[in-house]
Amino acid sequence: MKIVTQVKLMPEADRAAALRSTLHAVNQASNWVSKVAFERGVPREYELRKHTYAELKARGLGAQAAQHVIKKTRDAYTTLKADFRAGNLGKPGSKRRIKAESRPVTFRPESAQPYDDRCLSWQYDAQTVSIWTTAGRLKNVRFACSADALKTLREYRKGEADLIERDGVFYLVAVCEVPEAPLNEDPAGFVGVDLGIVNIATTSTGYRAAGRGLNRHRKRQLDLRRTLQAKGTKSAKRLLKKRSRKEARHAADINHIVSKTIVATAERTGSGIALEDLAGIRSRVRLRKDQRTSLHSWSFHQLGAFLEYKARRAGVPLVYVDPAYTSRQCSECDHIDRKNRVDQATFACRACGFLANADDNASHNIARKGETVWTAGRESRVPATP
Repeated sequence: MKIVTQVKLMPEADRAAALRSTLHAVNQASNWVSKVAFERGVPREYELRKHTYAELKARGLGAQAAQHVIKKTRDAYTTLKADFRAGNLGKPGSKRRIKAESRPVTFRPESAQPYDDRCLSWQYDAQTVSIWTTAGRLKNVRFACSADALKTLREYRKGEADLIERDGVFYLVAVCEVPEAPLNEDPAGFVGVDLGIVNIATTSTGYRAAGRGLNRHRKRQLDLRRTLQAKGTKSAKRLLKKRSRKEARHAADINHIVSKTIVATAERTGSGIALEDLAGIRSRVRLRKDQRTSLHSWSFHQLGAFLEYKARRAGVPLVYVDPAYTSRQCSECDHIDRKNRVDQATFACRACGFLANADDNASHNIARKGETVWTAGRESRVPATP
């Protein structure tokens, strides 16, 4: 399976200027290639190369850098087309869709630029890289990462790495091909995971990751942003930019911890993991204005992605189930009633009187659905007819 490993580059001031100049140059070139592609109806990569490669070389880009600029631009249009098909940019004729269709794809000056092994080489023992720039090749550029990340790079790095700049700091994001553990084909059961806002995740094994701390952190960040935006001074804008991704980093760290705990429990007990399929929930659910911030800050998709790749590495089966009625159905007698859900935290069955925490009850329903989905999706073990 493919994962990415990020390292932080630590160049001297003149080398940092060369890296920044390189990113600006390749992204400016990407914008020109995008304009050509748009005017010519977004041709295939080979045809686009015929119209742009010579000019990119004349602009001072190396052969491999020019190839990557063309490929990056063509891939951006492929992604845009996939977004159109999925409806991510609205229905045909909507203002957002028309706006996206009426102009070329653009790249920010700091957008990622891919590097292959011809443009970038790694020296793991010295923790340095040699990297191509428009000012020439920079050798012995130091990088920093954890011991685990270095081990992963040394053993599994394969393919391209992206150079990016965030808040004046340069990073390399490398692709690593990590082997998957053999899949447990006969799980002892399934750990149902109920995702939410008050509780980030509640499992049928009794684990509960409370969202109180994360929600408080988000509230503090929101209040601080409002205060700084109201000031509007240069120092306030600098602080806003500095803190722009702090909330996202904090949420990602918590999601890593939660997903690691859930996968470790499933691996230890020989179980699978059952998750609700919540795709499109933001467009389906209608909320009051004061509730929208909480819903749109909810990083359930990221948590699901973390669970998915960690489960694959551990050989733990993971299935997605239909979330319908999981919060209204009694996990003891299967009675479904809207009134069963007394409030956010309380579930009281109107049929059998079963009383439980609402998230705990939902997680047991999800676990049972997971077993059904897994059984239905397994290959038949009945001997073939002779």
